[in-house]
Amino acid sequence: MDSRDIARYIEDTNGISKPWLLVQLRLQKLKEAKESLTPEEYRQRLEDIHTDLIGLGQWWKGREAEVFGEG
Repeated sequence: MDSRDIARYIEDTNGISKPWLLVQLRLQKLKEAKESLTPEEYRQRLEDIHTDLIGLGQWWKGREAEVFGEG
């Protein structure tokens, strides 16, 4: 699945409000751009994505049913 497919999926499923899907899109776009980046640019972008992903650890707390659906 390339970044266009992921973006289409996000649009089709109203996933713009689901930040973990946006992280997946960013990771795929980074993977696709890797050959055109210096190792330092790649590392910095990956670190930025990682920081944002770690920040999601608390985002969903108290919103489980809303975010993940009811069991």
